[in-house]
Amino acid sequence: MNYLIKNATLVNEGQTFEASVFVSDGKIAKIIKAGEDFDTGSAQVIDARGKYLIPGVIDEHVHFREPGLTYKADIFTESRAAVAGGVTSFMDMPNTIPPTTNQELLQEKFDLAAEKSLANYSFYLGATNDNLAEIAKTDPKKVCGIKLFLGSSTGNMLVDKSDALERIFKEAPCLIAAHCEDEEIIRHNSELYEEMVSREITEPKVHLHPKIRSEMACYLSSSKAVDLALETNAKLHVLHLSTEKELDLFRNDIPLEDKKITAETCPHYLRFSDEDYRKRKFSIKCNPAIKAEKNKVALMEAIQNGLIDTIGSDHAPHRRNEKYTGNYFTSKSGFASIQHSLEVMLEWVHQDELTFTQVVQLMCHNPAILYQIDRRGFIREGYHADLALVDMSEKHLISTANEFTKCHWTPYKREWMRSRVTHTFVNGNLVYENGEFIEGNTGERLIFNR
Repeated sequence: MNYLIKNATLVNEGQTFEASVFVSDGKIAKIIKAGEDFDTGSAQVIDARGKYLIPGVIDEHVHFREPGLTYKADIFTESRAAVAGGVTSFMDMPNTIPPTTNQELLQEKFDLAAEKSLANYSFYLGATNDNLAEIAKTDPKKVCGIKLFLGSSTGNMLVDKSDALERIFKEAPCLIAAHCEDEEIIRHNSELYEEMVSREITEPKVHLHPKIRSEMACYLSSSKAVDLALETNAKLHVLHLSTEKELDLFRNDIPLEDKKITAETCPHYLRFSDEDYRKRKFSIKCNPAIKAEKNKVALMEAIQNGLIDTIGSDHAPHRRNEKYTGNYFTSKSGFASIQHSLEVMLEWVHQDELTFTQVVQLMCHNPAILYQIDRRGFIREGYHADLALVDMSEKHLISTANEFTKCHWTPYKREWMRSRVTHTFVNGNLVYENGEFIEGNTGERLIFNR
């Protein structure tokens, strides 16, 4: 079906302007400026007056839990939550069961997504201490990247042998996306606080999380990754920055398309601090840990001055009983967030901390540039029609009643948001409209111009 998205306010490539967009055969066929005539035939008209039209969000950092952990989440349920939040493309991590560490398992995930995903998709191949041959087989045009765990997290895919790390950095055929936390520091801190945790009676010791997974644990690991990337000329993307100290490792004086070393942070590191553990307890436990207020402030400043390149959700759902059963060491790290990542970032627009164009740059344009995604991430004629309509004046309270993830909870519960995605298009198909899904179409595999 063809669509005319009429009288929208486009937010695209640093500009905000009034226009209509004609969508035909899955592509953006024409951007029609105000006052310009263009024959759109019998296209279905969507009146977007008063709403903002943006490129669909590209989330380069999700954990959809399939295969092996589908009691928590799966590609179908989480892709529904994604499009409800204006996310039209995602890149999924390899810490599933079994871990995605060879080409056969990687292809199985692509096959699952082709059947089930409402959004466009790609999957990382996971690095291990001994799978360099599988890494070398990776087609950089068809796979988003290699995921490297320099600190243990859900899935226990830690790479800790120095010779293996050096060879991965030298020989990886595409971008390396790294989880950076120093395992020795985490282990030492865990032992230090273990006795205190064992004495838990009524008060969970979740406030220890940023002490155990500390600022120094992040910095030492990120420094190591950056040094390796500099030595080997590898393309490195450091995921989920959570500290002020790590920002010294990155530069903002090089165009993104020329950068070899880049950084991501997540909405929760900008919204929460260690002061929130008292109220939210295990619901905001994630790896790396949410830390002191000074880090939140520094990360926002880094976004404003271009040190941070992308925003990913790190959507990592667990069932509530996995979060709240047991003590600090048994509570799972991670939470559902993809449905709300865009609207959380847009709160900073309402507060005049960021502009709408900055949010679009970080969540739509920059992932497309960094990963060299073919014809996505921008509102351009001839590009795939991955689009989201946003009402910036639709204030609403997040509740479990409107959660589309399989786990049906989020730490943003009972938070007021002043924006809402009303329509989402994937490859020119309207897949989400005002709380309802239009199913029958699936997303496409992302292709990379490398």
